[in-house]
Amino acid sequence: LGVPGSPAWAQTERVIDVPTRPGVSERLLFIAPPAAKATVILFAGGHGGLRLRADGTIGWGAGNFLVRTRQMLAAQGVNVATLDAPSDRQGEPFLNGFRQTREHAADVKAVIAALRQQAAVPVWLMGTSRGTQSVAYLAIELPRDAGGPDGVVLTSSILTERRGSRAVPGMPLQFIKVPVLVVHHKDDGCDHCRYTDLPLLTEKLTGAPRKEVMVAEGGATRGDPCEAFAHHGYNGIEQDVITKIAAWIVR
Repeated sequence: LGVPGSPAWAQTERVIDVPTRPGVSERLLFIAPPAAKATVILFAGGHGGLRLRADGTIGWGAGNFLVRTRQMLAAQGVNVATLDAPSDRQGEPFLNGFRQTREHAADVKAVIAALRQQAAVPVWLMGTSRGTQSVAYLAIELPRDAGGPDGVVLTSSILTERRGSRAVPGMPLQFIKVPVLVVHHKDDGCDHCRYTDLPLLTEKLTGAPRKEVMVAEGGATRGDPCEAFAHHGYNGIEQDVITKIAAWIVR
């Protein structure tokens, strides 16, 4: 399969079901490369319902930026857990209306604990687009010493919102006390994610012990500007973006 870091290198994925709330479980796809330095839990955008089957087949969202690059990320020497919606949210609206709830926090806290048992390394949360609304909320609700993550990565963050759910800058981000990496494409064409609105988010990260803004440029854009193969999803520059993110996580 080639050597780690090469395009031909790929790790076997396995499906893990983690019990969370009473009668509820979370399904994830787990990749464990040799001697991993961290574990990263991925939160897809959109409604977040990947419909992961027991054989590892992805029913929705295979093209999402984080989902399609998960092997690239694992090739950088980190464990990768691609997270589905919980078992009681396997139909519409999936994670819509659920990303900023105590139940979501309870589910992810259980997943973090299970992954810490799999490997005694730091656990990070990484979201893209609407996935950033999960990750930012979870980093606020779950402090590190209460079973929360060791750090977070926000890519193509939701900076403004018209639907009623809070955009990321609308949350009390000053309560995030772990490292935060913010990744954004300079030419993101999605109305909710304008690069010029980024200070709305970054200026509120006053509690993070380490923070950085990573600005991406170039690549290709096609289709809906809010979808995964536009600049919003780092189309054409995935390897560069993922390599830099991984290096920041394990630094």
